[in-house]
Amino acid sequence: MRIVGLDLGSKTIGVAISDYLEIIANPIGTISIPENDLNAALNCVKQIIEENKIEKIVLGLPKNMDGTIGFQAQYCLDFKKMLEEETNLPVIMIDERLTSKIANNTMIKADMNAKKRKKHVDKLAASIILQTYLDSNKRF
Repeated sequence: MRIVGLDLGSKTIGVAISDYLEIIANPIGTISIPENDLNAALNCVKQIIEENKIEKIVLGLPKNMDGTIGFQAQYCLDFKKMLEEETNLPVIMIDERLTSKIANNTMIKADMNAKKRKKHVDKLAASIILQTYLDSNKRF
């Protein structure tokens, strides 16, 4: 089964897809959407689901540092509901606190300049979100 990992932002969606054995999360890209347009985001994700025969969705939940739900987390929860209704696929929420920071730090250590980091941070964050889920559900 293939699983998609999503890092939903107000203007972009980072996307990662698992291998068929559900061991490795592979970052595949960043999609630009009109600001806060969940319908546009839904259409883009539905296309990825169809093209890659996705059977499960992992979506980052950006909780506040104190664990509370703020505007961005509610935005993601609204998107979760839309995804479930439109795709009939399970949507698993993963706490994504600090994933963008981890992604940026990883790229800094790889000596990537700021312009390249900005271009790749969302898909790398999606990969971290998906890998977190895969690692927590190892079957071997």
